Amino acid sequence: MDYLVIIEKTNTGYSAYVPDLPGCITVGDTKEEVRTHIKEAVQFHLEGMREDGIEIPPPSTEAVTVAA
Repeated sequence: MDYLVIIEKTNTGYSAYVPDLPGCITVGDTKEEVRTHIKEAVQFHLEGMREDGIEIPPPSTEAVTVAA
């Protein structure tokens, strides 16, 4: 499954979260670092959900860009 990840620039680096997996968030100093961290966070989050017997939601969030 491929989940949409939102990466945002912050005052101190970058943050990332997965809208379809509430609570799955991470931060990093660089985009590359936050990408690595969010991949690990998704794997850890899904593993925890499986262990707790929580149904894993299918990816449903989409993103588009709009010209301004």
